[in-house]
Amino acid sequence: MHTLEQLRSGALAGTRRLDLACDLTEVPEEVFGLADTLEVLNLSGNRLRKLPHQLTKLHKLQVLFASDNDFEVLPEVLGDCPALQVVGFKANCIAQVPPAALPPALRWLILTDNALASLPSALGQRAALQKLMLAGNQLQGLPESLQDAHRLELLRLSVNRLTHVPAWLTELPRLSWLALAGNAMGWAGAAGPDGSVGSNGPGHGANTLATIAWHHLQPGPLLGEGASGHIYQVHAKDWPQPLALKLFKGEVTSDGLPEDELAACLAAGQHPVLTTPVARLTGHPAQAQGLLMPLIPAAHINLAGPPSLESCTRDVYPPDFQLSVTLALGIARDVADALAHLHQRGVMHGDLYGHNILIDPVHGQARLGDFGAATRLPIDQPELRQKLLALEVRALGCLLQELGAASLAHADSPTVQAIQNLAQACLTDQPHQRPSAMAVAHALQAIEAI
Repeated sequence: MHTLEQLRSGALAGTRRLDLACDLTEVPEEVFGLADTLEVLNLSGNRLRKLPHQLTKLHKLQVLFASDNDFEVLPEVLGDCPALQVVGFKANCIAQVPPAALPPALRWLILTDNALASLPSALGQRAALQKLMLAGNQLQGLPESLQDAHRLELLRLSVNRLTHVPAWLTELPRLSWLALAGNAMGWAGAAGPDGSVGSNGPGHGANTLATIAWHHLQPGPLLGEGASGHIYQVHAKDWPQPLALKLFKGEVTSDGLPEDELAACLAAGQHPVLTTPVARLTGHPAQAQGLLMPLIPAAHINLAGPPSLESCTRDVYPPDFQLSVTLALGIARDVADALAHLHQRGVMHGDLYGHNILIDPVHGQARLGDFGAATRLPIDQPELRQKLLALEVRALGCLLQELGAASLAHADSPTVQAIQNLAQACLTDQPHQRPSAMAVAHALQAIEAI
């Protein structure tokens, strides 16, 4: 984080990224002195209500974050910034998005946790749009123009007031990562782990798990942090295995609500590749919700890093990342089998990415986690359910493509070619022509590691 003193002294001359969080009520004039170099401007965590017209002087500006401020309207000056691609205004009070506020080169728009009841038709006219994050608003519908957003790959609509899924949504050619939980769809939800079926409202089935009281836990080190919570290693009194505790932050995240994640975990049930819970936390002193899961051995590592500002929707791998043919095939088999299990249970994971997969780099075993964007789909609308699941098969195709690319040192291998062929089948622009997750899982099992 930078300081006003650094900015005003000239110490930041030539910088490409500026991060200022110092209780600002207006943008300092000195920011515009960085016009020839500044590409990323982060003004999150201030008290801003508007942006000055001088913002257009920042002719190289590609990314602007202004989350946790006091904006009520998305500033129209953004639309006059020709190079601006990423716009983030999470957790403001925005109730209006003027059409003129949308930059012509917009790729990634974050309006999570605001007060939007509608969106302008102009949004669907932004041809480069890939990522649209709208969880935690008051949306009752989507502009029909979004059916023309043919490059849209990730869409977060959790915790709004949607009553149905527009027919065109399931036909978008590249949509792969979708979150819908917490809307008033009136769906009969997916079966729980005990076979029961309930509404798709938050928290269904929360009492079907064993419980562990907070005072029976001995907290250990922090293992990681995601959008919805922190994960700790813990020891539980009288519990036969080491555990990890996911302690929810208790707020709307970019993916949705913690209680919807909990319900999706329960509906998913047990599978050797899934990091689903074995117990629910009770008695936290601050009434925080938590889930306890088996502790994954320390030898496991993340398959990939999350998408960057540049990659937008695709995970980031180290430049020299490589996998053996056997390892790539093993990971592909594990994840496809887990996804087929979820789809059979009526659960759309919503965030099927390499960065949510842990692997044993020696033995190849994979573990799929993070249900923060998961949606329990209707059991009484099989056609809609099948169409929504076909979108997620494209996410599986992206993963298979990445696994194949990591094995290009063995490009002549029939196994790698078979994985790539399956990836292409999953990536077809016609969602109804994609194979099911179960069909992909069966096809992978039939491939030999040669």
